[in-house]
Amino acid sequence: MKRYIMKRLGYSVLVMFGVMLICFLLFKFAAGDPSAMLLGKNPSPLEIEQMRDKLSVGQPLVFGRWRRTECYSSADFSDEKDLPSLLIPAAASRKKGELLLPSGTSMVFKRNFDPGSGHVLAKIAFSGRLSCAGVEISPGFFGRASVQVPGTGGDLSVEAVEDSSIGSVEFHKANPNPFDSQLASSLRELVTFSTSFPYLSFFNFGRTLITRERIDRVIWRSMWISLSLMLPIFLVENLVAVPLAMIAAVFRGRLADKLITVVSVSGMSVSYIVLIVLGQWILSYRLGIFPVWGFESAYHLALPVLLGTVSGVGGSVRFYRTIFLNELRKEYMRTALSKGCSPFSIYFRHLLGNAAVPIVSRTSTVLPFLFTGSLLLESFFGIPGLGYEAVNALNNSDLQMLKALVLLTALLFVAMNLLADIANSYLDPRIRLE
Repeated sequence: MKRYIMKRLGYSVLVMFGVMLICFLLFKFAAGDPSAMLLGKNPSPLEIEQMRDKLSVGQPLVFGRWRRTECYSSADFSDEKDLPSLLIPAAASRKKGELLLPSGTSMVFKRNFDPGSGHVLAKIAFSGRLSCAGVEISPGFFGRASVQVPGTGGDLSVEAVEDSSIGSVEFHKANPNPFDSQLASSLRELVTFSTSFPYLSFFNFGRTLITRERIDRVIWRSMWISLSLMLPIFLVENLVAVPLAMIAAVFRGRLADKLITVVSVSGMSVSYIVLIVLGQWILSYRLGIFPVWGFESAYHLALPVLLGTVSGVGGSVRFYRTIFLNELRKEYMRTALSKGCSPFSIYFRHLLGNAAVPIVSRTSTVLPFLFTGSLLLESFFGIPGLGYEAVNALNNSDLQMLKALVLLTALLFVAMNLLADIANSYLDPRIRLE
């Protein structure tokens, strides 16, 4: 057992690294650079660069000696928006995502702020021949060329030696540590080493980008609120679903089975959102039985718990009924019946005991959501759990909070699967953990 647990813990580390890597790539290529958006309207280039450094989005992706800078504003001519910090000659024109610069003309990049000591690297994607900071350049194999510009200089001029087309111009500053990259920053968010006790710290996602509150405190506070909502739903749902499924399986094909099946399928067919809206309108607005918004007392959870239970019972009954029917066909059930065992022993000791393994396996996939909450219930009822925080983070593009929630969910799934395997080995001695 100990050897198996250690092996699974090793696998779990690899799984968490894989999840972190996928999140890193998704947030990098899907979300892009959130700095300008987070700073609001008309941020200065210096503010954008400082925010990039804080979020580690200006660093190289995996390894590199240069990081992005805004001392000169980069230009991407595939985007049709205006570039106020760039002086473009009247003879130039845009075509198919490129700037066509006639021979002898030049465009000027205004310097936004003093980058300090060192050089600034200008990376230019173009065709033709250009002169940048007095250095004549031609495109390389990938249609790009780089020029180091003194950081103490003023505005930067790029002149066309011959007719040229320019796709983009990016500016970078020196990166003191080439290993200080976006990937390394993501790894440090998972595990951080220190020289003082306890020497290791985990899940260091810093502060939310909007409220500037520590993310671990937000998660710890909201997790208990989500648990207070989802745990009653889970318990009531299973206390109702297991007996109903057992009755349907024992009386298969009879009136009780048909009635339970029809009600379960009908409950599964109703959309969760429709159920929530109808529940709020009828039970809260029209009848005034339940409060419709907030988390001031346990009474505010009554309607969300009721709706969550009603929505989930149908699917649970259908699942458990299939498991019980499968067990009823096995020989040990016929043997127990032929020996004259009591109904309690047959159904609760033999049937329920042998069906416990698939039930526990299914439960392990549900338990993580007890901690992470329900996006719909918490959003519609104003319950400040993790689901509510996730919706707010998504609406506000709070990437740090979203990353923390994704990795927390992955960790919970890994932990619950391990616990389910251990529990199944005790429930069924035939299962060997290797």
